[in-house]
Amino acid sequence: MAKALFPGSFDPFTAGHEAVLRRVLPLFDKVYVAVGVNSEKHCMFSVEERLQRIRETMADCPNVEVLSYSGMTVDLCHQLGAQAIIRGIRTAKDFDYEQTIASVNRLQDPSIETLLVLADDEHRDISSTLERERIAHAAH
Repeated sequence: MAKALFPGSFDPFTAGHEAVLRRVLPLFDKVYVAVGVNSEKHCMFSVEERLQRIRETMADCPNVEVLSYSGMTVDLCHQLGAQAIIRGIRTAKDFDYEQTIASVNRLQDPSIETLLVLADDEHRDISSTLERERIAHAAH
């Protein structure tokens, strides 16, 4: 059974995240969307709110499971039996960052592959940071 892990803070889960996830779904029997919990990071939405939003958005996809985690991503892959880590790329800056993270993960376990998925043109300018700013301004 081919399994992948799509980790992130997802604060919030954007249309860009959803598009990347829907594009990789046909490649795997199961995709885990893992909301990272980092007590050092100040998030707009609670972990439960982020989990709920993703579950609602992906309710039509029975091969998606949503969970939270803390710790190393490679360790979570081992726990879940995931062979791949999915990461979305919008810009060259994203690529540089993700390439570094992928190298670190590969050192920990060369059998776990990182798949970098290019954002669709229509989602390239969407980021969680901009979405948080939009939401904050809409509230005022």
